Amino acid sequence: MIVTSIDKPTRLAVKYGGRSLSGSREFNQDALIVKSPKARSELELKGIVACIADGASCSDLGQQASHTSVTQFVLDYYTTPESWGVKRSVGKVLNALNSWLFYQGEKQSLNHNSLVTTLSSIIIKSNTAHIFHVGDSRVYLLRKNKLQLLTRDHKRKSLGSRSYLTRAFGIDRKIDIDYSTTGLKTGDRFILTTDGIHDHLPDADLAELSQEQFRNLEDLSEDICNKAMQRGSKDNVSCLIVEITNLPKPTLLEHQQVMKTRAVPPALKVGNKIDTFVVQKVLHTSNRSHVYQVKDNLNKVYVLKIPSLCVSDDTEYLTGFSNEYWVGNQLNSPHAMKVFSPPYESKFSYQLCELIKGITLRQWMIDNPTPEVAKVRSILDEIVKAARAFQRAGMVHRDLKPENIMLTEDGQVKVIDFGSTQVEGLDETCAEALSNIPLGDVNYIAPEYIHTGKATTLSDLFSIAVIGYEMLTGELPFKTRSTQSINSARHIKWVYISMTSLRPDLPEWVDLTFEKSCHPSLNQRYQAMSEFITDLYKPNTQLQHAQKAKPLIKKNPVLFWKGSAILLALLAFIELLMLLNRQH
Repeated sequence: MIVTSIDKPTRLAVKYGGRSLSGSREFNQDALIVKSPKARSELELKGIVACIADGASCSDLGQQASHTSVTQFVLDYYTTPESWGVKRSVGKVLNALNSWLFYQGEKQSLNHNSLVTTLSSIIIKSNTAHIFHVGDSRVYLLRKNKLQLLTRDHKRKSLGSRSYLTRAFGIDRKIDIDYSTTGLKTGDRFILTTDGIHDHLPDADLAELSQEQFRNLEDLSEDICNKAMQRGSKDNVSCLIVEITNLPKPTLLEHQQVMKTRAVPPALKVGNKIDTFVVQKVLHTSNRSHVYQVKDNLNKVYVLKIPSLCVSDDTEYLTGFSNEYWVGNQLNSPHAMKVFSPPYESKFSYQLCELIKGITLRQWMIDNPTPEVAKVRSILDEIVKAARAFQRAGMVHRDLKPENIMLTEDGQVKVIDFGSTQVEGLDETCAEALSNIPLGDVNYIAPEYIHTGKATTLSDLFSIAVIGYEMLTGELPFKTRSTQSINSARHIKWVYISMTSLRPDLPEWVDLTFEKSCHPSLNQRYQAMSEFITDLYKPNTQLQHAQKAKPLIKKNPVLFWKGSAILLALLAFIELLMLLNRQH
């Protein structure tokens, strides 16, 4: 069955122009820059960057500070991982940039020669503009001839008419960066200015000048600069205008578009051929997908996964299926299954993955019903390394369970199945988010994911802890949900079952570690996976002291109620004896 083709998305496009003049000053300490990537993947996943900076006039190094900031910011931003969201990428880059400027300034013999600059930037990604701002440069939005200021000046007036910056890059070791977003419409114009412009040109005049539709934007920017100087500006004057000329469709990434125009093939049999691959073995089949071992014409062996015809009209599933390919390409970790690009000219929808020789963790658990703590600990350590690879890439797996973890023949752990993975960068690109219905096995996914549809790295930690608990005991730490219904899972009571009640040979400190790592409350859980692993190797004395301070009903509710029942029975027996004595 061929999935209905959808229109090719319009590519994001802008036109821009800027001008920076020294004015009446000897040196120009302003700087501006725009980068509009030509590569489609870079344009879609990182967007278009425009920024403006104004070096501190009190420093001889103001020009160096502003010029270095805008150029280094753009260079470093485009080297951040494609899977990172805009906010995370920019935050990392700008904080590193601020540290460099500050420490370079510290080396100067004169205190007033620090490397200090303002910086305001917009990053246009899909249908959203991300605004980052520190200092008193400004970002305006002109929409339908109405001008709106999107930033707030970080400066304060002192005695007289002079003012000073309260925030700027290079002033201190740490920097507080203003961040906001705004939706985009075709025809929007962003006007970025330094204080040499907006301190002398009223917003009404700036709006009137910026509305001219048939002028080259560079010439228009120069007119704005000249107008500010005519109004008495003695400072450097800089203006940058970016106009949105085309917007992409906000719903799907390009690879999702391609996958959805390809045919979903029928179930295959041994010997069947698809593109250059011949089916050698049927590995798995269900009403959602089919998995095969295949060999290409170079005798290389792969795993090939295709959606089932039953889900060929399920837009959400197919979107997740296409995202799985993208996720696999972004992860570069020995603990994550490798995913390869299918032939570009293929007409079929499928995933091509590495063949992992080994067994699932589920099979290992069947083969090892009462493993030693040391062995379980070593496996969990490797699973955590895999989860941290997802974390570094701005991802959350969201469906960690024994069936999705492979143990290779040489004992290596590999996580498979990325269909439920939450990706920060993809979430920002898609204006129409997928539904918040959680994916995965309700016996392993975290309570916050079940209730809100949103997950964090700590949600993956919850899943890992449940897996470890089951490896040691053969049971789950909470009441098993036989149904996969999310609605029913939302109404259960999360009461932890002590693993020592199932395996008395296990140390109490191990039990305490698992109790904390799969705590139903996100805030009560370990806040870093490394803390969980550390406590698996040696007792956490704080947890032990806290456990001793608990009343018995909190420490061991089962023992408390058993003891209460025995005590009540004993009291009843004594009362019965007393009653019988009175009758005699």
